[in-house]
Amino acid sequence: MKRKRIASLITLVLIGIMILSACGSKDEKASGTPEDKVYRIGISQLAEHPALDEARAGFEDELKELGVNIEIDYQNAQGDIPTATSIAQKFVKDEVDLIYAIATPAAQSAKQSTSEIPILFSAVTDPVQSEIVDDWDDVGGNITGTSDKAPTESQLKMFREIDSSIETIGILYNTSEPNSEIQIEEVKELAPTLDLKIEEVGVSNVNELPQAIDSIVKKVDALYMITDNMIAASVELTAKKAIENNMITVSAEETQVKGGLLITNGLSYYELGKQTARMAKEILVDGKDPSSISVGLAEKTVTTVNTKTLEALGLDPNLPVFEDAIEVGE
Repeated sequence: MKRKRIASLITLVLIGIMILSACGSKDEKASGTPEDKVYRIGISQLAEHPALDEARAGFEDELKELGVNIEIDYQNAQGDIPTATSIAQKFVKDEVDLIYAIATPAAQSAKQSTSEIPILFSAVTDPVQSEIVDDWDDVGGNITGTSDKAPTESQLKMFREIDSSIETIGILYNTSEPNSEIQIEEVKELAPTLDLKIEEVGVSNVNELPQAIDSIVKKVDALYMITDNMIAASVELTAKKAIENNMITVSAEETQVKGGLLITNGLSYYELGKQTARMAKEILVDGKDPSSISVGLAEKTVTTVNTKTLEALGLDPNLPVFEDAIEVGE
């Protein structure tokens, strides 16, 4: 009888151990859910300037807002393409869960470095022409993201809405930036339909900018600032020179207006970064393949005006083009 009781007790103990083990495995499984996982993201940013910084800030803020646990490795190439390549290769070696590449050369470097790790890009004007994706809808690989393609036609129309006598528009650009060439070609196609002429001046480094600005303001009636990384980094200089020459400036995006240019009907790089972050959640948490996500355009644009510049140029703040605009520079 004692042996039977002992055997029964042993059986009960074993059953209890099995139940506890099952509960433990359930707890372990629960703790390993995607919601609790920490995702390692490598951020490769081509250079430091407000627009690209905003794209990064929006990306990080939105992921936190979405409740995605992230560990960021932020690297800046300081405008050097070989450095951008080294950064991408480092992320591949570190086996990060996702690479976020900000600006075209950073995205191109990331694509060349891996066909396995998911890549998202932002601040790329034409990812097809830049050979980053196969197609806007069918990207064809491990990379997708958001484009900063501006509503160029509505921006060009602003010149005549402010001053109907404007005929020739000047554009400054970096001769080695593919995005700039793409934008200029689009402007050239649209200009004749709006009875505008285009004068462009290219520079190869920042040191050439002061002379280039002094040269172009003698040939044009107004300036249009595209989303060129080098030119955007010197926006305050451009704005100062334009005001000195009583020249209207229209920008392709809002951070340049905050830097002193007059007006834009453009995208917010912060919002573009947030939009890209939602793609990151789809990939990391929801398990979506990057190849199934189309390249995104800015979901909304805003009109922004710099009131200090408006006042310095002696413009009428009651013009319809300034109505309902977000005011900066106060």
